[in-house]
Amino acid sequence: IILTRMDHEGNVSPWLQLAEDHGLVVRWLPFDETSWQVEEATLAGLLSEKTRLVALNYASNLTGSINRVKVLTAIARNAGALVYVDAVQFAPHGLIDVQELGCDFLICSAYKFFGPHMGILWGRRDVIETLEPYKCRCSSNGLPERFELGTPQIELMAGLTAAVDYFADLGAAASEGGSRRQKIAKAFAASIAYENPLAQQLIDGLSDIEGLTVHGITDPKRLGDRVPTVSFTVDGIVPETIVRLMNAEKIFLWSGHNYAWEIVHQLGIPAEHGVVRIGIAHYNTAAEIDETLESVHRVIAMLRQQRS
Repeated sequence: IILTRMDHEGNVSPWLQLAEDHGLVVRWLPFDETSWQVEEATLAGLLSEKTRLVALNYASNLTGSINRVKVLTAIARNAGALVYVDAVQFAPHGLIDVQELGCDFLICSAYKFFGPHMGILWGRRDVIETLEPYKCRCSSNGLPERFELGTPQIELMAGLTAAVDYFADLGAAASEGGSRRQKIAKAFAASIAYENPLAQQLIDGLSDIEGLTVHGITDPKRLGDRVPTVSFTVDGIVPETIVRLMNAEKIFLWSGHNYAWEIVHQLGIPAEHGVVRIGIAHYNTAAEIDETLESVHRVIAMLRQQRS
């Protein structure tokens, strides 16, 4: 099994436990700290005829970096491995096409794209048909029923459908006609065009602060290689302190390792403190980014003054 140093623990810990239970070998795939992505050559160097599965993440929930999943998947599958993609962080910011990616499994969660808290697993039928889950004897062996025991959570499905409808409506407002899929694609195109300048505005403003490090892609020419999730640390200041004070100003951020356990360890960031993470979506405005930056400046200046 090959796991990356870039993934959320949801795509790490279960595989580690599986490996421990069955005596499997785990190989670690680091990310490049210059490109902030998993590199194809590094993956190729870890593959062998014994590789059975490669777990990848589409976009990092800490650095925001988008991996070249289609290319990585092709490399892994050419070596005979299954590919399992965590697209949770990518799903609210980009159009997913599992056929184009060529992966065997892809997961995401509806709450990230404005739906309810529910998990979504897509799998290639020819692969899923070979899997035999633990299940009740009297329940169906058909698909997807044998993986979905009992009464389905219809209220969550309704919320998921409504979230997808929202994107279709958003795309309809930004385009002229087309299929539902085309409207959703247009929605994401419009969202990306709107979110990217906000992300760069935030990154540029943060980068101007002395002693502050943005962990991720900062080059304006590479905005297409990241989602607008921005994480940073400040020399000598605990992230949770910054977040608590900004929350008091009604600017709601998050601090910690964000379950990106392997990333903080590779970067040498203390896991008990982690980073300050700011997430942008298409409902945010340039004025809100300005307000956020003003708050960051104010809070950091106050904390530094208290230390002096």
